[in-house]
Amino acid sequence: TLESFVIHLFQKGVTMTEISDLIEKMYGHHYTPQTISNMTKAMTEQFEAFSQRALGTRYVCVYLDATYIAVKRETVSKEAVYLAVGIREDGSK
Repeated sequence: TLESFVIHLFQKGVTMTEISDLIEKMYGHHYTPQTISNMTKAMTEQFEAFSQRALGTRYVCVYLDATYIAVKRETVSKEAVYLAVGIREDGSK
């Protein structure tokens, strides 16, 4: 769907204005950057809920790793994304 396409582009670091221009070129319909921003709010709310969830109280093992990805803000630079995986006593992650 168009909304999932917009969210995918947003996750890749494409600006709202760039997404709006791309949709207009592809589909011939103009969406304002504010409309595009409203489409991404659902994803942002899900992310916030995930990041605020309660963690387990005990993990027998925690794996930590990081990977560097290109992030587009004012310029493009590489930033670390840290990953943590906790293993519970029952073996679940």
